[in-house]
Amino acid sequence: MSLPYGVDVTIPSVARMYDSLLGGQDNYPADRAACEELLQHVPSMRELALNNREFLRRVVQVLATEYGVRQFIDHGSGLPTQDNVHEIAQRVDPASRVVYIDSDPIVRTIGGVLLASNKNTAVLQADMRETDKIFSSEPVRRLIDPTQPVAALFVSVLHCIPDRDRPTELIARVADRLPPGSMMVVCQLVSESAQVRDFVSHFMDEQTQGHWGRVREKKDVADFCAPLEMIEPGLVEVSTWRSRTDDVPAQLSWEWEEYGGVGFVRH
Repeated sequence: MSLPYGVDVTIPSVARMYDSLLGGQDNYPADRAACEELLQHVPSMRELALNNREFLRRVVQVLATEYGVRQFIDHGSGLPTQDNVHEIAQRVDPASRVVYIDSDPIVRTIGGVLLASNKNTAVLQADMRETDKIFSSEPVRRLIDPTQPVAALFVSVLHCIPDRDRPTELIARVADRLPPGSMMVVCQLVSESAQVRDFVSHFMDEQTQGHWGRVREKKDVADFCAPLEMIEPGLVEVSTWRSRTDDVPAQLSWEWEEYGGVGFVRH
């Protein structure tokens, strides 16, 4: 598959680094090298990515089966992987509709090919901060019924948004656009260690040439979730969110975790 015009694969991409950590094949030497260097400083990075992926799968399953959600907008979705949002939701109901949002043109190219035959799923190349553009886009207008509940996903992506772009306001802005009964999923990288927060934030900002925000603290995630009425178990380390008896979470070391939860949008 040819690369989209203008893509420089010598610059690591967050989406492709995540793909590499999950054992995917849609990544390049620069992505893998950045992962290996980061793993030297935060050894549980790969385990964290695996736990995060399992969290996404459980969340979609719960939203579809227990709460009857049939529409999903996945902000900062990354590259398509096995058992992605649409596959889980459409096993519950084949009519479930999913729009994936990502700014990486490679995500748009690969996703477009893989999903070409799935009429209830689309990939939109857009910055997840561009709420008006996203909600007025053709894929969202075509697939998302504004009179029915929607699940807006922000899974392990808010740390890619710098403070100057006000991620708290982004969540509030999306919440305002969702119909009654809608839900949101919010989680991001957090650490109680200022040394870890500062190192990872600086490293990723430098490697991705500015496509990064920062590792935050748990209180920041709580602020993001202010527009939401959280469902049980609230805000937690994601491997513990409604874990099943057969779940075997990858063991994390002390340095950081993925922290978040799910809630109804307050109207």
